[in-house]
Amino acid sequence: MKYQLAIFDFDGTLADSFPWAISVVNEYAARYKFKRVELADHDELRNYDARKLMKHLGVRMWRVPGMARDVRKRMAREIDQIPLFPGVDEMLRSLTNAGMMLSVVSSNSEANVRAVLGPHNTPLFAIFNCGASVFGKPRKLKAVMKKCRVTPGSTILIGDEIRDAHAARKVGMAFGAVAWGYTNPEALMAVNPDEYFASMEEIAAKLVG
Repeated sequence: MKYQLAIFDFDGTLADSFPWAISVVNEYAARYKFKRVELADHDELRNYDARKLMKHLGVRMWRVPGMARDVRKRMAREIDQIPLFPGVDEMLRSLTNAGMMLSVVSSNSEANVRAVLGPHNTPLFAIFNCGASVFGKPRKLKAVMKKCRVTPGSTILIGDEIRDAHAARKVGMAFGAVAWGYTNPEALMAVNPDEYFASMEEIAAKLVG
């Protein structure tokens, strides 16, 4: 195997939460006083990294922690609206059957992640390190590697955002970009991921062989 440990982002990578996020975003725009997201802007905004998106919308950094807690609580109440992407179950089992360790590092809450993964998938993960701040994933990635006793060279972060790529590079691990998440595939390819997965099936095929 190419890697001993696969760390997954959650929203947009394992969980198809983008439709839910779009359905509630403008309520938070009014509450936290940032620019509304119009339907016509969706495709363009999906090319932006987190900093550029926040600047475009006028999201103030000091408001982000409170807004994140608010969003996580609401998602918990509406968790039945957040499905896994098709093929996640099979992909995770293929990786664990091959002996790869799995982890989740997410800005979402651990309770929400576990609820969406369900009782069959949750035990497949060695570690959940959740509640990351917008730019706080590097610290959590380091903590997961330390607990799993693996090196950056034997670890891959699989995610759907440009900030995931930056976090992986910051700690020296590989980044695998997925084609189905929040960020447009072209924008993710521009950051030169170490792996690119056009389908869920490709994750196991490329990592396990």
